[in-house]
Amino acid sequence: MKKKFTFLNCYFLSILFSLATCSNESGELDEYNKTDIKGTKTWDQEVETLTHDSLVREYVLYIPSNYDESITYPLMLNFHGFGGEAGQYISYADMRSLADTENFILVYPQGTLSSGFPHWNPSLPSSDNKSDVDDLGFVEALIRELSSNYNIDLERVYACGFSNGGMMAYGLAQHKSELIAGIASVSGVMLESDVKPIHPMPVLIIHGTLDGVLPYSGNGYYNSIQHIINFWRNFNNINTDAKYNSETINGTIIEHYLFESGDQGVSVEHYKVNGGDHVWFDIQYQGNVTATLIWDFLSKFDINGLID
Repeated sequence: MKKKFTFLNCYFLSILFSLATCSNESGELDEYNKTDIKGTKTWDQEVETLTHDSLVREYVLYIPSNYDESITYPLMLNFHGFGGEAGQYISYADMRSLADTENFILVYPQGTLSSGFPHWNPSLPSSDNKSDVDDLGFVEALIRELSSNYNIDLERVYACGFSNGGMMAYGLAQHKSELIAGIASVSGVMLESDVKPIHPMPVLIIHGTLDGVLPYSGNGYYNSIQHIINFWRNFNNINTDAKYNSETINGTIIEHYLFESGDQGVSVEHYKVNGGDHVWFDIQYQGNVTATLIWDFLSKFDINGLID
């Protein structure tokens, strides 16, 4: 059993600070000081604002080009990593063309600077939680705001994210499952919590075996990917063995594990990227990029389980 959630602990910060000189394509850490919670921004995207818990929160919204207000649309929330900017991250983890072809509304929320770097707080308040930002409440308010302005299918709200954004997706599955139909995490981990979802939860996990920030095998602070897979298999009552496949792409072996036939037909799916680092992966599996893998998995489910 790992430690209870201690956000912004020394280990996490020391590893992430060491990345501050890395490429900013991910929108993570590099140029973090150019964004604040008052709305200063460095990107060209149209930014919307929402006041929650006395903070002006920002998000980048993308509406599919053929939007028709008479039709209900799924909603995809995509969360940047620790220190990230939504306006950079939208290009790094780009789902806009997919939103056009598959007809879903897409939003990239912006984390706050409460603890010095933009981040997501995926847990409830506690003495161990070093972040005082109510991000769970912010996401709930954001969904409510978007659904008042657009025709959103509230049974098909999905959350995905990279690194700390993947943590946020897991946190929503744990603490706001009444709002979330399914989640996907790329290079993220799930934090310990006594709270469990109120319905079976489809989960997609994409992670590299050489992740130097959130190790695949875990450490003293964070659970291993196998532990997280086992948690969701058990929670969803999946007793079948995995369907397994692998593919070698430019020398990288990607292993695919699919655990099916859980309660309400939900699945747990895992892409193990051998030699993969702490990134939003740009390699393709069977011709599908990361964004497509996420959508193809999540779109099979609504909040009631597998869609008939």
